[in-house]
Amino acid sequence: MTQPITNIFATVLERVHAAGHTLIASGVLPAAADRSRVVVEPPRDPSHGDMATNAAMVLAKDAGRKPRELAELLAGELRGDPLVAKVDVAGPGFINLTLKPEAWASALVSAILSGPDYGRSHIGSGQSVNVEYVSANPTGPLHVGHTRGAVFGDALANLLAFTGFAVTREYYINDAGAQVEVLARSAFLRYREALGEDIGPIPEGLYPGDYLKPVGEALAAEFARGLLDMPEPQWLPIVRGKAVAMMMEAIRADLAALNIKHDVFFSERSLLGDGTQSDQVGQTIAELRREGHVYEGRLPPPKGAPVEDWEDREQTLFRATEFGDDIDRPLKKSDGGYTYFASDIAYHKSKFDRGFRDMIDVWGADHGGYVKRMNAAVKAISDGKAALDVKIIQLVRLLRAGEPVKMSKRAGDFITLRDVVDEVGRDPVRFMMLYRKNDASLDFDLAKVIEQSRDNPVFYVQYGHARGHSVFRNAREVVQLPDDWSQRARRLSDAELARLDDAAELALMRKLAQFPRVVEAAALSHEPHRIAFFLYELASDFHAQWTRGNNSPHLRFIIQDDPNITLARLALVAGVVNVLAVGLSLLGVDAPLEMR
Repeated sequence: MTQPITNIFATVLERVHAAGHTLIASGVLPAAADRSRVVVEPPRDPSHGDMATNAAMVLAKDAGRKPRELAELLAGELRGDPLVAKVDVAGPGFINLTLKPEAWASALVSAILSGPDYGRSHIGSGQSVNVEYVSANPTGPLHVGHTRGAVFGDALANLLAFTGFAVTREYYINDAGAQVEVLARSAFLRYREALGEDIGPIPEGLYPGDYLKPVGEALAAEFARGLLDMPEPQWLPIVRGKAVAMMMEAIRADLAALNIKHDVFFSERSLLGDGTQSDQVGQTIAELRREGHVYEGRLPPPKGAPVEDWEDREQTLFRATEFGDDIDRPLKKSDGGYTYFASDIAYHKSKFDRGFRDMIDVWGADHGGYVKRMNAAVKAISDGKAALDVKIIQLVRLLRAGEPVKMSKRAGDFITLRDVVDEVGRDPVRFMMLYRKNDASLDFDLAKVIEQSRDNPVFYVQYGHARGHSVFRNAREVVQLPDDWSQRARRLSDAELARLDDAAELALMRKLAQFPRVVEAAALSHEPHRIAFFLYELASDFHAQWTRGNNSPHLRFIIQDDPNITLARLALVAGVVNVLAVGLSLLGVDAPLEMR
């Protein structure tokens, strides 16, 4: 059996390092040479080979030699490697490598035998990462804009867990501040309506959607007319608590429709203290003051566009400018209450205190101006020991056959997540929300995402997986394969893979070999869209090879009178099917065995 190579790029990088070790032993390179920046990657021009390394470029200074001279010495060592067919030195010192076909066969064997673990790695080394996503105000149903952030955060968490990070998925409940007071008053109006009162039109400033009617009915069932006899300061916290709890229950149900679950739901109100809990916001401000990061002062008038949190008064300020922000930021409002920013600092301090040194926040497009100050805050509360990566999710424009979709009656003024999932299904929503980089706006067409065509990426990828399984079913007359996947994988890994010598077959094997590298790169860059793009490219290549077999019978996956070539090509199909399944799983999308 061909020996599997789990990650061919990592394997070749090891061979490059081994060549460097040989040059160290011969005195060409110093033992202290910094090899951390040496990489192996696909060349920009495929005609230059399969892989390229910058080893000579980054080690030349340590060696005291010209990059091209060092490249020739490294190339000499690499030419003797059993995986390498050809080595070329290009330009100022790049080393281009062409691998032997058996190298790609070894990667194919790994893609088959690894099953659902193909592409899994341990680059995270168990490091704790907090991924906070959705975190919508609990004032109504999740809308289509929240959907994109929810899917992005969940797929990113999947990727990080798959690559060895210890991931905590967190939702920050904004259950303090003016918006939940408005929620409570809106729910109280629906409570009066549930008791039979004609409330008339919803007053301006309150939430108009019908989604609060069940809250009013629940309050009426629990308290009858009792709340009407209470003054507002007495009923408001009762109604607020009930409304927030019911909104969060609905939000959890909406997220479950997308198969999204969080490990932690963190309450903003818990930071403020209520007699049973300490005031963590005040404690955080006091700690920052002791460190010299908080002072009493005045902000200068803003230049150009107005700044929303500028007031011409003496106030409590965070020295955000010391940590890269444009201006210092207020921590208390004129009425003595805390600013949202103060609560956000305390919340991220809580993350740091819980052991998170890597934090990822997924925010909506309207929060872009908040990034600098939050990064400054994290640097301050962690003494530079924690890192925050804020991923901004751009807007989603919802269309149906190219026309804007009308607003939801239930929600009042937006389209809900549940409306979209109920209409087109979970898989199209999840895949298409990831089929564009997070910081680019997205058009989501309800008609196009259910089309059965190449123009619909989610269909095209899922169809690729289903088509692969149809090949297995059709091959039963030629070769007998076990139904059990692990047994089938062992049988196919013993196939005569050297017979896969067609250029397109070799190209498919190269594509499959790239998957572990793509997974690691997507995880480290926090860009799950890379997986969606890769899957579409792989599915396209697979469909193209299937079509070539239709046009040229000798290239078909199943050759009736040649079971050995059939087994080899079924091994290639198995690699494609497995990579599509693993990639779809990372995105939270099903991999169907057949499509009708």
